[in-house]
Amino acid sequence: MIDYTKTSTYNYFLPEELIAQTPIEPRDCSRLLCFDIDEKEISHKHFFDIVDFLKAGDVLVLNNTKVIPCRLLGTKETGANVEIFLIKRLNNTDWQTLAKPGKRLKAGTKVNFSKELSCEILGDNDFGGKTVRFSFSGVFEDVLSKVGVMPLPPYIKKKLENGERYQTVYSKTQGSTAAPTAGLHFTKELLRKIEEKGVEICYVLLHVGLGTFRPVSEENILSHDMHTEYYEVESEVADKINKAKEEGRRIIAVGTTSVRTLESAGKSGKVISQKSDTKLFCYPPYDFKIVDCLITNFHLPQSTLIMLVSAFAGYENTMRVYLEAVREKYRFFSFGDACYFFRNNAKRKQ
Repeated sequence: MIDYTKTSTYNYFLPEELIAQTPIEPRDCSRLLCFDIDEKEISHKHFFDIVDFLKAGDVLVLNNTKVIPCRLLGTKETGANVEIFLIKRLNNTDWQTLAKPGKRLKAGTKVNFSKELSCEILGDNDFGGKTVRFSFSGVFEDVLSKVGVMPLPPYIKKKLENGERYQTVYSKTQGSTAAPTAGLHFTKELLRKIEEKGVEICYVLLHVGLGTFRPVSEENILSHDMHTEYYEVESEVADKINKAKEEGRRIIAVGTTSVRTLESAGKSGKVISQKSDTKLFCYPPYDFKIVDCLITNFHLPQSTLIMLVSAFAGYENTMRVYLEAVREKYRFFSFGDACYFFRNNAKRKQ
């Protein structure tokens, strides 16, 4: 019997050469593995073929967060190098961060990044990082755009020549420390074709942070502490989704962050307009209230993301899909290929 609470249950073998180091050009020419949840059938396509799997009346939900250049490289007054990684803004000057070398950064330590930007370590935070207070001249976001570095995942070793390739073409609101990578496959032209087919496109917001990318270190996933992430669902978006649910139309989430936003805002099968924080952790046998179909990338072994996919599509189905993707040499992780887990009809009709 499968123990869904064990982290090792969600492990799989991945050859290192399948970890994508650079994005595909054009964006929508990445590969797309499609899995019919009801029929348990796999098909191999390209991402631009997603149009053929969508139908009039579907609601496609995307996360329009924008990645900030949140890696800051500076020095202490002693000359020692320091890295500050922004996680969550607390107010105009204070942030929760990850810091290296954390043990040597005591409260009161000052770090300089440029003539315009410095910070003081205020103390430890609740996830092993540091809370810092920035001093800057002008607008913080403007200074950050000059000093900060785009936060590529550690498994990407090649330098990204164009920082916009780590942003979706519809990114809008700054605040993420990682990209909602399922959205990287969309082009403006592809979104236009989708709308022309009669699909409604809606945007929600979740600023990606530790809750999404922090590794699970405990063997019992119930001991894993999900870090909060900020999200927003506007009233107009909630109304469109609720109307679609009432009419039995499909809600298709682009990425795990869109799923977690919708499910966090979902109450009794309806989405409530709100601005809040979520610590939602989806793993089998989580019962999804809002989302019917999922477009997502291939995720790291033993991550909260593959646990969410396993809850959505079924554990055995997910492992079968990942085994097939490895066999067919799909590209994995942030700059990798995509998969589409779908049902031909809405899971629930209100």
